[in-house]
Amino acid sequence: MLDVKKIVGLLFEKEVNFFAGVPDSLLKDFCACITDTVTPENNIVAANEGAAVAMAAGNFLATGKIPLVYMQNSGLGNAVNPLLSLVDDEVYSIPLILFIGWRGEPGVKDEPQHKKQGKVTMALLEAMQIPAIILDSDDAIAAGQLVQVISQAKQTNTPHAVVIRKDTFGSYEQQKKISNQFPLSREEAVKFFVDTVNPADIAVTTTGKLSRELFEYRDFIGTGHANDFLTVGSMGHSSSIALGIAIAKPWRTIWCLDGDGAIIMHMGAVTTIGSIAPANYRHIVFNNGMHESVGVQATCAFGLDFSAIAKGCRYKAYWKAENADEFIDAIKQAQNCEGPVLIEVLVNAKSRKDLGRPTISPVMNKIDFISNLSEK
Repeated sequence: MLDVKKIVGLLFEKEVNFFAGVPDSLLKDFCACITDTVTPENNIVAANEGAAVAMAAGNFLATGKIPLVYMQNSGLGNAVNPLLSLVDDEVYSIPLILFIGWRGEPGVKDEPQHKKQGKVTMALLEAMQIPAIILDSDDAIAAGQLVQVISQAKQTNTPHAVVIRKDTFGSYEQQKKISNQFPLSREEAVKFFVDTVNPADIAVTTTGKLSRELFEYRDFIGTGHANDFLTVGSMGHSSSIALGIAIAKPWRTIWCLDGDGAIIMHMGAVTTIGSIAPANYRHIVFNNGMHESVGVQATCAFGLDFSAIAKGCRYKAYWKAENADEFIDAIKQAQNCEGPVLIEVLVNAKSRKDLGRPTISPVMNKIDFISNLSEK
C-alpha cells in the first residue's frame, strides 16, 4: 500500500496544491491527509463532481498551476459535461489531474450500484479521450507514474486520470476532527421516524447508511420493505424520485429521507419541489455535517440556513430538531400540514460497524415497491 504522506508530498513538489472533489471510500486516507495538510480554501469538498472540475479550471486560470479533482467513479456522471465542454482540448484546453476511486472493479466484490460503473470506467475515460493510468500500490512505481502524468498534463494542457483500486492507499488517521456532539444518532432518528409515521406512508431513502439502517429496522420489527424505495446509488436524486412518486400518487403520503451531502449535491431539485408543491410531500434532511460513510469529510451543511432555503423555495413549513422529542414532534406536525415541508434533524456521526446491507436486490425492492404503490 502507498504511503499517503509521500504521495501528497510529491504532489506539492510538482506544484499540485489545489484540490476539489467529492470524497470516496477508496480515497478516504488520501482525503484525510490533504484535509490535515492543505488550507481549507485549497481543499474544497464540492457540492458535486462537475462543480469540482469547474473550480479546478478556475484555479488553473488564476494560478497557471495544475489542480487535482478527486471523486468516486460514479461521480464521472456529474463531471462529464465540464470535462467535455470546458476543460477539453477542443474547448479551453485546461490541464488537471483526476483521482478516481474504482468502485465495482471487475472481479472485485462490491455493491450492485457500483457494478455497471465499474465495468465501464476505463472505457468511459477512453471514450472521453482522457488519458488514464491505474495507480500502482508500490511507492516508487506510483511516484514515477504521477510524475509522468503531471508532466504530460502540462505538456498537452489536457485532463489526465489516475484510477485508484481498493486498498491502494495505506491508512491515515485524520487529525482535524469535525465537532459533532448532537445526542441523536441517525439510526435512532430513523427508528423514531418509522415508529411515528402512518404505517401506510411511503419512504424514499438516500444513498448510504441511512437506507441500510431503515432496512435493518424494518427487518427487526417485521413490517417488510414494500413501503420503502432504497436509493442505493444516484446520490442526490432521492428527492426527485420522491417528487415523481408524489405527483403520480397524490393520495399517498411520500417522505424523502435525505442526507446533508445528498441534498447539497443536487440542491436545484428543491426549487422544483417547491415550485410544483405536491401537498403529500414530506422532506427530512438528516444532517451530520459530513460525508460520513466515505471518510467523515465535512460538508458545508452546518453553515447552511435550511429554514431560509425552504422558505425561499416555497416549502410550506420547516422544523429543526436536535433531539428525539423535537424530532418526533416535528414529524407529527408535518403529518398534519400541507406539503411540501422540510424537517432538518441534527444527528451525530455514530454508526454501527456491524451494520448490514439489504438482503434483497434493487430489482426485488423495485418490484415489491411497485406492487405496493399499485394498491389503492
